[in-house]
Amino acid sequence: MIIVMRADVVPQDVDAVKDKILELGLEVCEAKGLNYHIIGMIGDTSNVDAESFKTIKGVEKVIHVQEPYKRASRLLHPESSVIHVNGVSIGGEKLAIIAGPCSVESKSQITDIAVEVKKAGADFLRGGAFKPRTSPYSFQGLKEEGLEYLKYAKEITKLPIVVELMSADKLEMYERDVDIIQIGARNMQNFDLLKAVGQTKKPVLLKRGLAATIEEFLTAAEYILAGGNENVILCERGIRTFDTYTRNTLDIGAVPVIKKLSHLPVIVDPSHASGIWWMVEPLAMAAIAAGADGLMIEVHNDPKNALCDGNQSITPENFRRLMKSIKEIARIQNRKI
Repeated sequence: MIIVMRADVVPQDVDAVKDKILELGLEVCEAKGLNYHIIGMIGDTSNVDAESFKTIKGVEKVIHVQEPYKRASRLLHPESSVIHVNGVSIGGEKLAIIAGPCSVESKSQITDIAVEVKKAGADFLRGGAFKPRTSPYSFQGLKEEGLEYLKYAKEITKLPIVVELMSADKLEMYERDVDIIQIGARNMQNFDLLKAVGQTKKPVLLKRGLAATIEEFLTAAEYILAGGNENVILCERGIRTFDTYTRNTLDIGAVPVIKKLSHLPVIVDPSHASGIWWMVEPLAMAAIAAGADGLMIEVHNDPKNALCDGNQSITPENFRRLMKSIKEIARIQNRKI
């Protein structure tokens, strides 16, 4: 439930609304801007008498929120959120570009790729240290050693690093060493893990599940927000459909839908969406045209011999070309790279 206050509301009336909400055993979520002042009720509002709030001076109207996500809703937070990470922003006018290999394979591999993507204009370095794989016999990542290599690449390039978290027992290490914690598609509804990252202030990049609806996606983000962590970035990475030509099907329509429903920034991963390297560039261009706030691109200096997802990885040379292509699309959208 959302209470919209009048433009000329005085502090005493705002306090009266907040006190009443707290007396009902509910949480208060407040949002203020130049032209609005909103107070949200978080919790079970099924028995709340909306009319009783309308009697408080300064209340303009009361809106019932039907969606299960509240903090993620644009109704409660009209302005688009911008997440700041080590001086770099995700959301807003500038597009955020995250690039790097699926998996960290060696110190020289991740460092060389980091240098190349930095030169091409990337803002963040991605790389898997602990890898969730469909088969137990596939390469599972270098684990702690891989994380150390990522930290070294960060020292060389100054690029903030994005690393997938698999389990809550590694959270303390990630809070210390990682700039953005990624929650992968397979863990989108791992609610204990979502609750755990909700307790930190570290930015979290949440990927959409393989067959998750948009409502399920936003409700998963709500778990993190409900824990107190407001630094959530959403990532559309394709969903499973009946087609088998591509690895997944990029739901390009999800970008404008999510941006209408939610204030959280949305980026797109065209690499996982297609699973085919030559499709990455056109899908990346489509994502920017649809209004995405950034991209996550898999880049490898030797895709044919990559230990993980080589088929969907592009070379540094192709990444440079991609960056030139999306600059033109960004310009049309009044965005910058």
